[in-house]
Parts: sequence; C-alpha cells; structure tokens
Amino acid sequence: MLVLSPDQTDGLHLTLAALPTHVRERLEELLPEAAIAAIQASSHWDFELCAKKVDEIIGIGPEDEITGALRRGMIASWLLELPRRIASYNLPPEVFEAYPYWLSRTAKSLSEDTGAYDADFWAKDVRFALGLSVPGSRTHLIDLSSPVGPRQTVEHVMGGHGLTAPLRWFSAKGWGVWLEVHTESRDLTDFNPAGWDKAWLAMAGIVRRYSGLRGGIGSSWFYDPPLTQISPRLAYLRQTPLKNGAFMVHQGPGDIHTERASASSPTRRALIESGKYKPRSWLMIWPRKALLRWADKEIQRQADLADIIEKAEETGKIDNPA
Repeated sequence: MLVLSPDQTDGLHLTLAALPTHVRERLEELLPEAAIAAIQASSHWDFELCAKKVDEIIGIGPEDEITGALRRGMIASWLLELPRRIASYNLPPEVFEAYPYWLSRTAKSLSEDTGAYDADFWAKDVRFALGLSVPGSRTHLIDLSSPVGPRQTVEHVMGGHGLTAPLRWFSAKGWGVWLEVHTESRDLTDFNPAGWDKAWLAMAGIVRRYSGLRGGIGSSWFYDPPLTQISPRLAYLRQTPLKNGAFMVHQGPGDIHTERASASSPTRRALIESGKYKPRSWLMIWPRKALLRWADKEIQRQADLADIIEKAEETGKIDNPA
C-alpha cells in the first residue's frame, strides 16, 4: 500500500498554504470537475489530452500568472489523495519501489517552483497525480491505458514499410488496451540499459497482473533505425525489444522529433543541419506474450548474476564494493 511520508505530506501542504486566498478558493471550485475531465480523457492516444482538458476547466492561458499557481495547487491536492486513489490497483513491487522518489521529487518542486509550469511536466504530472500513470523507474512513467489502432499500421504499409506491422497488430489483438512508457527529462538517471530494463520489467509486472492488457508500447525518435550507426550507444533502445518479440510501426518525421534528436548530441545535430539525417518517430509495440517471455528470462538472468557475484564475494575472488 502506498503511504505518503511526513516530508512529502508537509511539502504538499506547504504548496497549498502558500497559495493566495483567492487562488485557493478558485482551486476548490475547479478540482472535482478538473479531475473528472482528466480521467475521462485518460484512454486517448494523446497523453497530453488529460492536461489539456484540465486547462479548459481552468479557462485561462498558461502564460497567466494565476495558471501556474492553480496547476501546482491541483497537483498537490491530487497527490494528497493518491494513496486512496490507487489503493485498489494491483501493482507489482517494482512500481511501488519507484513511488517514494517520484513523490518526494514532485512535492519538492511544487513547494519551490514559481511562475509558469512547463507544458511537458504539467502533462506528465496530471496523469501521475491522478493515478493514470505510474512510475517504472526514476526516468520512466507508464501510462495505464493507451490505444493502438489499425490506422498507423495501415499508414506504415502505405509508406512502403511492409505488411508485417498490421499482421502482427492483428495477431496481438491490438485493438485492446496497452501500456505506454514515457521518458522523464527531469531525471535521466535511469536512461541507460539497466534503467530501461527496470522500466520494461515494471511494465511486464503490470501486464502479468491484468490479463486484459495487450502489452507495452513506446513512441519516439530513438527507435529510428539509422541511430544504430549514428548513435551506437542508443542502439539497445531499439534492439532489446526487437530481439525479444517486439515490432515497429513507422510514424514519420516532425519538428519535435528533430528538436529532441539534436538536443543532446553534436553529432546528430550536425547531421541534421547538413540534411544528411532526418529523425523519424517509430511506434514500438511489444505484445503481451513476448514481453512476459523476455521478463521471465531477464529476471532469471539477474538472479543468476546476483548468485555469481555473491559466491565470488564469499570466496574472496572479488571485493565487496560496500
């Protein structure tokens, strides 16, 4: 069961106490309707739609001074209710282990930040605070409901990328409910092979507990095939799922993909600016059976590795890092 720590609770109450009286009064008026609007939008393919619906309830632009205060007040209020909201969720240990960090980080930022609320952070925080998404690691958030319709697989075929995608989609009963993973730029600690394995294992743990879930998905420029040569250190992002039963659906280029692909790599930026590389987004689809099969093997691999290390420490062949 999820329980807020005293420090987390104090931080959230501090955020609410710091709001001007007229903002608190407005917040109390808006909270019920805003929560309902966000929850009703939670199964849409656009994970930002929940936050957009809340903004419609707020009714003023994001640049308005009161908007940031109202947004922070909403997130703080919803986080205080989060343990009750997810009490009936059948979540695996991996998710509950990730919650304390996310709660502490969010409570701290809410009590310290002022001014505008970053749009991407706002979209993620609405879903997190309402229990519509759950943490998979320090760097990964998992949406609990995301659709994968046939349209994208058809467009994949029309774009000349082969017939595999729609056939695999049909075989996986793709019209059902999927989980979707998102990366969190506020903490990239787990943006590495071990961190991604942790997120995929958390996702597999949820899938295992809910028989109706079809599997896991992710959508990003870093599933783009050319990155295997351009940025070999990122190759695992595509190769781990593909080697273990996932398939990819082409989504195409876009300004946001170009911006993100060029942000952290001078090499990619130079190739993009010279016109030698155009980033494209791909939808990674990891069907239920294949995802669980990989998870079983990965859990066993990690257990075997832990046994080897333990035995080596006992025999004195390696020093205990502690």
